[in-house]
Amino acid sequence: MFEKNPMQLPMLKIYRAICMRIAICVLPLIATLAASPSYAQAVNVQSAWANPTVPGQTSSSAFMKLTASSDTRLIAVSTPVAGVAEVHEMKMSGAMMTMRAVTGGLPLPKGKTIDLTPGGYHIMLMDLKQPLAKGSSIPLTLVFKAEDGSESKYSLNAPVASALNTDPSASGNH
Repeated sequence: MFEKNPMQLPMLKIYRAICMRIAICVLPLIATLAASPSYAQAVNVQSAWANPTVPGQTSSSAFMKLTASSDTRLIAVSTPVAGVAEVHEMKMSGAMMTMRAVTGGLPLPKGKTIDLTPGGYHIMLMDLKQPLAKGSSIPLTLVFKAEDGSESKYSLNAPVASALNTDPSASGNH
């Protein structure tokens, strides 16, 4: 085969050497990206929804179910429809219901579904920039922090629905 053109053999060797060098450089990068939390499914987000507002109301809340595939924390929330978005907890303190921001992030133990519900953990939306009309949806970005310190984001659109409709069809995987 190389008898007719003796230059083909050296060119073939150079081509093979270049291909091997590319593979040696690219394969570790692909392996790193595949193992990265931003590419791996870390948290399953289901049944997201937000409360509608009435005229003049400047705050609302959003709810969902979160299930992590490894120990993780929900450390931040953002949305363009509110000046402030925080994870809050409501609980009974004696005979009084109290609400406070969760500091240090909301723990999401591996395999356990954490329900963000009215009267419990929820996402508090304050300083709303617009009313939340029933039937519309709002964008939310959730920020998670894994045990190894790596952070990842998950964006979703939560439908605005009445409190009686707590299972609209906004779900997905992070």
